[in-house]
This record gives sequence, C-alpha cells and structure tokens, in this order.
Amino acid sequence: MNPSLAQPIAVIGAGLSGLSCAQALLAAGHTVQVFDKSRGPSGRMSTRRAEGAHGPWECDHGAQYFTARDPAFRAEVARWQAAGVAALWDARLSALDASGWTALQTPLDRFVGTPRMTSPAAWLLQSLGARAQVHLQTTVQRIERSAQGWVLTSAEQGVHAPRYGSVVLAVPAPQAVPLLAPVAPAAAALAASARMRGSWAVMLRFAAPVSLGWEGAFINTGPLRWVARNSSKPGRTGQETWLLHASPEWSEAHLEDEAEAVTTALLAAFAALGGPSPVAATAHRWRYADTEPALEQGAWWDATLRLGLCGDWLQGGKVEGAWRSGQSLAQQCLATG
Repeated sequence: MNPSLAQPIAVIGAGLSGLSCAQALLAAGHTVQVFDKSRGPSGRMSTRRAEGAHGPWECDHGAQYFTARDPAFRAEVARWQAAGVAALWDARLSALDASGWTALQTPLDRFVGTPRMTSPAAWLLQSLGARAQVHLQTTVQRIERSAQGWVLTSAEQGVHAPRYGSVVLAVPAPQAVPLLAPVAPAAAALAASARMRGSWAVMLRFAAPVSLGWEGAFINTGPLRWVARNSSKPGRTGQETWLLHASPEWSEAHLEDEAEAVTTALLAAFAALGGPSPVAATAHRWRYADTEPALEQGAWWDATLRLGLCGDWLQGGKVEGAWRSGQSLAQQCLATG
C-alpha cells in the first residue's frame, strides 16, 4: 500500500470547507485529524454568546445566511434541516440606496443555522465520529515534509508526533501563505493572489423587540452594508439583538481603528436608518471576511506533494462555495490514491 494512504490526513481549519473535506475523506475510509486555532468549529459561520447586564444574549456576527444553488449542496442543507441544525429564514428584506428604500423579493431561499449559525459546523464535527481526532485551540505554525510523511508544528504543542500522508489547508488565503511558502511556492503564490478584505461587525442588544419594518436590509450608501434583526431568525432566544456589518470599503479604511470609534460611527449610521439606541454594543473585527474577487478554481491539489487547499476564497466565496470547495478537494485527493 502507498504509505500516504495508511497515514492520517491532516485538515488544518475547522470551518465549513475543512469539515466538508474531512467528511468526504472519512466516508472514503481515510483517517483524519482536524486542527483549528479556535475554541470551536465554524470559521466565519460564527455566533457570539455572552451573559450581559440584561441577561444572556447571542448574535450571528459572521455569515448571516446562506443560499443553496448546487444540487449536491441543496441535498446537504436538507440533511442539516432534517437534523434540526438549519432552517429557512423567511425574512422581510429591503435595500437602501441614494434614491431611497426598495422592498426586495427574491426567488432564492435563505437558510440559517439553528439555533445559531455555528450549528451546522458543530453537527458536521460531531458526525465525523471516532475516526477523526479533533485538535481545537491548536495553532499550526509550520508544515514540513520528511521521509516518513508530513510533520506539523503548533504553537501550543510544538512538533506533533504523527506523520501525515496528506495535508489540507482550509484557512483564509493570507494565513495559508506563510505555511505554504517553504514547501509549495506555487500554492503560496496562488494564495497570495487572493485579495481578502476585512469587515467590522457590531452586535447590538435591546431591552425590548425593535421593529423597523424589515428583518434584513442591504445598505448601499454610507458606512453600513448590511443590517439584520438577529432575533428574527428561527430558533433564536434571549435578549433582542441586531447586527450591523460595515461595507468592505469602509472596513478596510478603518481596519486599525479602535472598536469604540467604529461602534460610534456605525451606531450613528444605524440611527440614520431609524434605529434606536441599544442598551449595549460589541464590535468585532473580521480581518479576513471576504475575497474580492473570489477565485473560481474550486480547490488546489498537488498529487506529488499530497498537499491541498480549499476554502470559499477558491470557490466564488460564500457558505455554499466553502462546502463545495471542500468536496472538490476531497475528490481530487481520492482520485490520486
């Protein structure tokens, strides 16, 4: 047997693309180990949960919803719905530009994780089962090839003992570059070509429900790009919460600003939309929120090195792109043994 097939596969990144890839590899009989620097899975399908002065609250502050155009992804979302970790979000949507407000009617269904956006990733991680070891709060800093296979070094544990037959990097492109540069310059160049932009998110809490006549709005003027009533999503409980996303252009210009200054600016823009003052607000900076333009390669795989890349930045962006990229990489990996 090819030694690479007898050894575990390392999947670095427990966002949707990494979990999608790991799921497909496990289904084909491989052993997988998943690494992520965070405390839990989900990447940018993220939810902040905390106990505040007015009680517990939570708010999706990364990906706000997802659509499903691809038949395979639609089938996957149906599995999530059957498991109770995703549901339709039948939100009233509007858009604001220089000419005023417009109510939006779109044919695409919008889905959210239930009871929070992290739920599909958590379900996928759990479904990996005993053949997948999961290493959370493990920051992989170096990958190296040896005669016995790939060697991983993390900030928390140093050199890891196992030798891996293959390595999958399912991380934002800028984070992949330093890992790839010493071992795969062509892949490092590909990752470096993807321009990922930052985004500021501000989570608002209110003492009572807030109604603005819509649950989600695309804002095409000023610093805001998206505003949503998080509490309108299915399965949400606790304190009334809303989410403000700044536009990529404004976020990039203010990426190094203090959170307090960002919160003040975005609250003023929310007030201009008719939004009331919250009882509390928390800002979060996504340094790598989206890719403009996103690549359409799907995934990258080197059969000689047995090294691959997946992520939404390689598949048109968005949640569906992340899942499809992971599937694409797994297929390429399996096709070469």
